[in-house]
Order: sequence, then structure tokens, then C-alpha cells
Amino acid sequence: MTKIDKAGRPEGLVVEQRVVDGIRVVTVRGEIDHDVKDVLSNALLPPEGTLVPRIVADLSGVTFMDSSGINIFVSAHQRIAGTDGWLRIAAAQESVLRVLELVGVDAIITCHPTLDQALHT
Repeated sequence: MTKIDKAGRPEGLVVEQRVVDGIRVVTVRGEIDHDVKDVLSNALLPPEGTLVPRIVADLSGVTFMDSSGINIFVSAHQRIAGTDGWLRIAAAQESVLRVLELVGVDAIITCHPTLDQALHT
């Protein structure tokens, strides 16, 4: 688990990873912005030796995301798609989902309302 605390803010960023049915689930809680972009990028990039990465990013605990987060997800998607793998987004809160929809990320990365749906679709 990686945690970044930001002075003057009640939340930092917490990223946890686990494997469910061969799919890597990256659970993110807190705020995604420029200060934490490297932590999120490292969590989403396929580990060395992964032939076909399948990743679900559980954003149910993300309360804010700026353009840094958008760029990270698009870059991760492009890299993963190049290996015939996939990246899905699950359970984004309304404000985060709105950002994803406004910039068109939901057109290239499938967004699911729940983690279970993202895992079993």
C-alpha cells in the first residue's frame, strides 16, 4: 500500500492492489492530481513479465480527479491495449465519472458502475 499525505488536506492518496480471478484490481482512495501522478502510474502499468494485463481500477474512493488522472488513465490504456490486455474503470463517484465523460475517456476505457460488473463483463 502506498499513501501520500498532503499538507492542509484531509485526504491523501491510497492505492491498494490485489488479484481477483486473474485480474489485477487497483483500488484507489483519495484525490488524484499532479502530486500523486507517479504513484498512480506505477500502480496501473503492467508489471514486468505480464503478458496480457487485465486491470480494473476501482475508483469508488476517489473524491477528486484532475487532468493528471485523465492523462494517466489514457496512457495506461494505450500501453495495455498494445499488449492485447485491457483496463476498465469501476465504481467512479458521480463527480469523477462526469470528468471522465466530459473529456471522452469513457469512450476509450470502459466504465462500469460496480467493481463486480467490471470484473465479470
